[in-house]
Amino acid sequence: MAKAEKVVLAYSGGLDTSVILPWLKETYGYGVVAFAAELGQGDELVGIQKKAMATGAVKCIIKDLRKEFVEDYIWPMLKAGAIYENNYLLGTSIARPLIAKHQVMVAQQEGATAVAHGATGKGNDQVRFELTFMALDPTLKIVAPWKDPAFTLTSREAAVDYARQRKIPIEQSKKKIYSRDRNLWHISHEGADLEDPWNEPKDDLFVLSRPVAKTPAKPDYVEVSFEEGIPVKLNGKRTPGVKLIETLNEIGGKHGIGQDDLVENRLVGMKSRGVYETPGGTILVAAHKALESITLDRETMHYKQHIALKYAEMVYYGQWFCRLREALDAFVDMTQRTVTGTVRLKLYKGKCTLAGVKSPQSLYRHDLASFTMGAEYNSTDATGFIRLFGLPMQVAGIVDRDGQSNAKRRK
Repeated sequence: MAKAEKVVLAYSGGLDTSVILPWLKETYGYGVVAFAAELGQGDELVGIQKKAMATGAVKCIIKDLRKEFVEDYIWPMLKAGAIYENNYLLGTSIARPLIAKHQVMVAQQEGATAVAHGATGKGNDQVRFELTFMALDPTLKIVAPWKDPAFTLTSREAAVDYARQRKIPIEQSKKKIYSRDRNLWHISHEGADLEDPWNEPKDDLFVLSRPVAKTPAKPDYVEVSFEEGIPVKLNGKRTPGVKLIETLNEIGGKHGIGQDDLVENRLVGMKSRGVYETPGGTILVAAHKALESITLDRETMHYKQHIALKYAEMVYYGQWFCRLREALDAFVDMTQRTVTGTVRLKLYKGKCTLAGVKSPQSLYRHDLASFTMGAEYNSTDATGFIRLFGLPMQVAGIVDRDGQSNAKRRK
């Protein structure tokens, strides 16, 4: 009897991958190696190995990738200032290339011929997984059940029925069927009543944070210290990245920080609505932005804003393992050499407000910024500067005025 081909499935133990694992075995006879990445998703991995083996996996491999996730993925993204469409802090997007990278490594170690994922044919994750597979090992076959004509589970409700028929334990029901993705950086909520953008998110939706109406009446203050753009201290104490984010999630979540309700433009062309909780990430983004405001010169800051937009698109589109992203990182790292200092933030009723910023590399000069005139700034220099700066506008104004005068005379 021929030995079954192996496929490595990105396995979360959620609804989609819970039904895909036995489906791959039943439909194609694959030996399924379940791969789960620990990225800070709380207790979601409890019992996952037992569950995977009970539903047909030949092996279940779990890797703790939290440190790598923070240092090699989140920090570069934070330094770049990457935010998709003004609000989305890219929590799911930035995790997918890391999961797929290690999925490829497991496939190579286990002698698998294929890799599989549970992303649908409508979403962004299919692109993020598959671009990474293509970049890191183009010899691997990509198995995407949701795009397979033989996969008849065309809805989450159908997947629930499939799981019940096979007695696969799942948290979802037809009444509680949100699609969620959680890691250190955020948790996302999609589907069910959220598919109608007219529906307000319910208070019981939130996981990492409290509804704003139930947050404390007294604010908390936090101080975050950076070295060359990387957060290294929390409230004056040097803190490893994973612990720093976990702590800020707890403090920020208590105050309802980082709740965003977005309709975003997916790469595949449609709009989708999601509710995101990113408490610690929101605090860090605000702190980093404030520190850059006093340490970057005007031209660098303005150009970096262009870079941030492109960087965010590349993360969202799953183009992490490409040369352009590496080139942009080189530019960003150069800009971050002076981004060292401490930021104080006030957390209150869903808002993260700047309460102070300082840096040994600060370009802010009180003597220059003050309304008091002094020898360090000759205000009469501004007269000639404004004349030259405004010369093109002045000339255009003269031409427009003369043209209007000529038109009146012709009448």
